[in-house]
Amino acid sequence: MSTEIKEREPLFSAKNVKLLKNPLNLSNPITVQVLGICSALAVTAKLEPAIVMSISVIFVTAISNVVISVLRNGIPPRIRIIVQLVVIATMVILVDQVLKAFVYDVSKQLSVFVGLIITNCIIMGRLEAFAMANKPWPSFLDGIGNGLGYGLILVVIAFLRELLGSGSIYGLQIIPHQFYEMGYKNNGLMILPPMALIVVGVIIWVQRHYTRDLIEKN
Repeated sequence: MSTEIKEREPLFSAKNVKLLKNPLNLSNPITVQVLGICSALAVTAKLEPAIVMSISVIFVTAISNVVISVLRNGIPPRIRIIVQLVVIATMVILVDQVLKAFVYDVSKQLSVFVGLIITNCIIMGRLEAFAMANKPWPSFLDGIGNGLGYGLILVVIAFLRELLGSGSIYGLQIIPHQFYEMGYKNNGLMILPPMALIVVGVIIWVQRHYTRDLIEKN
């Protein structure tokens, strides 16, 4: 009888670290995979709701990935999508109730978009493409990584839109009043949805321009 014991892979091996790092740049769900664009346009007029939305998606993606990974061998293939939706919906309901309890004003700003996390193609994609074929820990890291990649883009868009559209960041006035007295005006276009699409397009162009070769290799 063999006494060899297979060495366990370190929790943060190079492979696992890659699951966290790649979605921030080389496989970003928004700029590379072009997923989750709708919420990126809808909740980024202000920085606060964008941050809350990002945290919500990170939580839902990470926990849903873990749950599906744990259950993957017992889920009948014919109903796997239904099971995935049930798991996501449960996580979203928890998030929605927590937001209403602790940040009610932000919850009202996000409105139906929290509920629409259920249909977020980033989450469904990670469950189907990764969690259904991998163990819980890598699935957790994959969920965190893709949630962070999504949130990073949301925060960048919201930062630019709120600064240029309202002259503030997180509700705090950044552009001095003296500028307004000299004739400076906020760019009202920045807080409209079409401008969000333009900002997303610019970010995608810049990111792909500087990482084109790396993305192709990845």
